[in-house]
Amino acid sequence: MFLGYVAAAAGALIAAALLLLSTFHPAAFAAARGVVREGTAPVSLGLRHVRDFLASGPAAVSEHFRTASENRRLRATLKQDEALVQRARLLARENARLRRLLEVRELPIQAVATARLVSSSASSTRRYAVLAAGYSQGVRSGQPVRGPEGLLGRVVETSANTARVVLLTDPDSVIPVRRTRDGLPAIASGRGDGFVDVRSANIANAPFLAGDIFVTSGIGGIYPPGIPVARVLQNARDTATSRVFAQPDRADYALVLQTFLPPLPPPPAFPASSASSPPAPAPDAAP
Repeated sequence: MFLGYVAAAAGALIAAALLLLSTFHPAAFAAARGVVREGTAPVSLGLRHVRDFLASGPAAVSEHFRTASENRRLRATLKQDEALVQRARLLARENARLRRLLEVRELPIQAVATARLVSSSASSTRRYAVLAAGYSQGVRSGQPVRGPEGLLGRVVETSANTARVVLLTDPDSVIPVRRTRDGLPAIASGRGDGFVDVRSANIANAPFLAGDIFVTSGIGGIYPPGIPVARVLQNARDTATSRVFAQPDRADYALVLQTFLPPLPPPPAFPASSASSPPAPAPDAAP
């Protein structure tokens, strides 16, 4: 009991010291948080390996017995989708031809680093994840992060070998998106509960249908266009609750991308002497 009281008092003092540090010296608090991330990242990574190994056993057994029926279903679906695939190929070739005729300039999407997601917040209203790559690997604050299924968020803080990622379900996350079936511009904002709210950007009471898919639009210059973001859960107007495609607890690896539009270079600096110095006197005329 005595040791319990000592531990409680020590925890209270440490918490008070961290609170004061974060209030009066945010930079030092961020550096201390980066040091803690560097130390806990290997432990979190090992625990994630153990959890994935234990969770994969029942799924592998059930998948073995479901393979035959799944194979028949996929063969039937493939035969039904052959016509759609051919049409999509024709449209893709026609789209490429029109882009060449219009001389549309495409910005290449460059990958900065590929790293494992070490951990993510599951129950807190603030949604963050820790990425096992930092400024030593070229990761910088503001860069978007995506998983295999879609967008995860963007980097907000980096240390030597880790980065803190704010997820798109965080209440402070606001992402410009568009609807795939008609290009409707919208805004996806986090709710803090694992979902996002999608609302129209320029139309009042815009109808949303269950199953509508939204992708990044490229507006704002941070997120490259075309990355899947969320799917609408039920019919709604003006604002629709949507489920994000990329789940950080199921994504083993994440890809850090360059920002879609690089920052503008600083304007050229002109020497002050050229603007303030008086003009040179004209040479005397020859006699």
